[in-house]
This record gives sequence, structure tokens and C-alpha cells, in this order.
Amino acid sequence: MAALGAVVLGGWLAWTGTIPLPVPLPPTLPLPVPPPSTNIPIPRPPRLPEIRIPRPAPAITSPVQRILVEKSARRMTVFQRDGNPRVMPIALGFAPEGDKVQQGDGRTPEGIFTVDRLNDRSSFTLSLGLDYPRPEDRARARAEGVDPGGDIMIHGQPNQVDEGFKVRGDWTAGCIAVTNPEIRELFAHTPIGTEVEIRP
Repeated sequence: MAALGAVVLGGWLAWTGTIPLPVPLPPTLPLPVPPPSTNIPIPRPPRLPEIRIPRPAPAITSPVQRILVEKSARRMTVFQRDGNPRVMPIALGFAPEGDKVQQGDGRTPEGIFTVDRLNDRSSFTLSLGLDYPRPEDRARARAEGVDPGGDIMIHGQPNQVDEGFKVRGDWTAGCIAVTNPEIRELFAHTPIGTEVEIRP
């Protein structure tokens, strides 16, 4: 075998006149060393303050200071001077989506209004009148060439229904309706000038 290798090498020298050099191997790269692990403390987020929602009052027992109507929730929150707020479910106009634009559209207006009259001879047990249309409502209706409507109230059930009966659904012409016991509470404790905010 050694003789065969010598013959091959001699033939290579006779053919090329050079001695083949070994092919160098690629350099060996050092393996990456991971950085030493360090325990970095992760700060805890600050503790949020506890939020307590007051329990709704079972009845209005002191002067009403503000009324908030949320149309989409069909909810009216009555803020009184003493004690927790009183929350009442409500009915709206027969087409409750959107702001009121004109007479007969069945919508309940949106915005900030004021109680400007109390009516104990209402067609709906008792009622609290709102100052709609305001000057801006009149201006918008005038620009659109329509009648803005009026007589928007918070009222009870129709006089012609039996006491204790509650009309279902959204049935008013644009007013806000509650039960007869609830309108009696409001009527007894809501002064003229009370702010009423109506949200979509």
C-alpha cells in the first residue's frame, strides 16, 4: 500500500512538478458565552384606589339638586341634597334614537335643560316641564325650516290608565316617563331651576 502511494506521488510530481499541500481547515471560532444572569426585581404596579359606587336610595327624601337622564340605558339618576342618588327606569319617546329635531318626530331631546314649571293638572298624573326648546334649538329648527316642538316633560303614567299600571316600552311623544309613585317623589322634592342633563 505504501508502494502504491509512492507511485501515485511520483506520478503527481512528474505531471505537475509540485507537491500538493494540505488544504487548511477553517479557523475554530470561540463559542459565545451567555452573559451572567442577574435577578432584576420587577416593580409592582401601584395599587389602584378602591372605587365604591353608592347604593341607590330607595326614595327621595331631600331637595333634588340635579337629574341625569341616560337614554341608551333607559335610566334616570336623581341626585338629592342628602343621601344617595335615586335611580329610576324610564320610558322615552316612541322614536328615541337621536336628538329631537322637530315637532312630531317622537324623539327625546338631548342636552342640558332646566325644570321651568311644575304641573299638578297634567294629563300624565304630575309633570315637571323642561325649558325645551332653548334658543339654540329654535335656531336650528329655523335653519331647517321646521317647528322644533315643545312641551317636553318628565311625567307619570297617563291619567286614563288604572293606578299601578305602567305602559310598556317607549311610548311618549318625546317626554320622559316614570311610574306614578316616582313622579310623586320628584314633584314633591324638585324645585324650579333644577338642572336636567339628557345624554344619548
